[in-house]
Amino acid sequence: MSVAPTFSVVVTNYNYRDFVAEAVDGALAQTHAPLEVIVVDDGSTDGSPDYLRGRYGNEPRVKLLCGENGGQLAAFQRGLAATRGEVVCFLDADDRWGPDHLRQLAALFAARKDVDFVFSDVRLVGNESGVQGYAKEATDLGHTVLGTWVFARWYGAPTSALALRRGLAERVLDLPPEFTANWRISADNCLVFGASILGARKYFLPTGNVDYRIHGRNGWWHEQARMREFPAQFRSRCLINFYAQRMHLDAHALDLARAEFKTRERPDWAEARRYAGIAMRGPSPWWKRAERALSILRRGLRGR
Repeated sequence: MSVAPTFSVVVTNYNYRDFVAEAVDGALAQTHAPLEVIVVDDGSTDGSPDYLRGRYGNEPRVKLLCGENGGQLAAFQRGLAATRGEVVCFLDADDRWGPDHLRQLAALFAARKDVDFVFSDVRLVGNESGVQGYAKEATDLGHTVLGTWVFARWYGAPTSALALRRGLAERVLDLPPEFTANWRISADNCLVFGASILGARKYFLPTGNVDYRIHGRNGWWHEQARMREFPAQFRSRCLINFYAQRMHLDAHALDLARAEFKTRERPDWAEARRYAGIAMRGPSPWWKRAERALSILRRGLRGR
């Protein structure tokens, strides 16, 4: 029987004193106990640092990192540097987990040594309700390099529903200082886009245990319209290009569209059309590109 990996949880907090205890307590109460919970307070001005020291100062599994405000990406990087677990989960301080979240993740990571990145569904709580997820059931996405590089597809979930093997997390968050100012919020884009371009195998596992809280101070939730505007899309494209340059991607990678598509467990028709389009962009002779595109479309049709 495969041994479950150890987990480190990084909780990032900025002026969420009213919520942060639910996040930390929920992480500590997991049926698959984490090795540690790293709480990064990013320069809060609402009394969070004193509150956290008073509540968790004598809790051996909690490590508090309180410092100046640097934004979400900087908090991710500080938290990751303090972790020791084999798998790292990130948890926003205004969200919370049900007790079996890590147990379900641990079972998957133990069974699938080839999977590097797991994301879950989220339940909207607070000012909104409902469930958001990639699919209705667990899905092996395989590799998502080209779908992300060409179309900036976001194969992931909000921060609190992400889990990465430690080595992948370190590579993804190895970003130069100039990126810090650009990703003060929505830094889960770094985790999601970076993992795709760096070649991670991704898996969607709906655990039903991630509560994403909607309230008046959500950074990303209330900025969704702006995220569709040019400046935000340009910022994401620059981030993707940075990772792509690190991996030395060039036009010849487009000829691998069919091979990457084959790593998908149950691709839908929209994804088949997307990858057929990628195949047609490659530098191979037109007849070879067309052959690959038709092969992709045939597989997509079988899944309809």
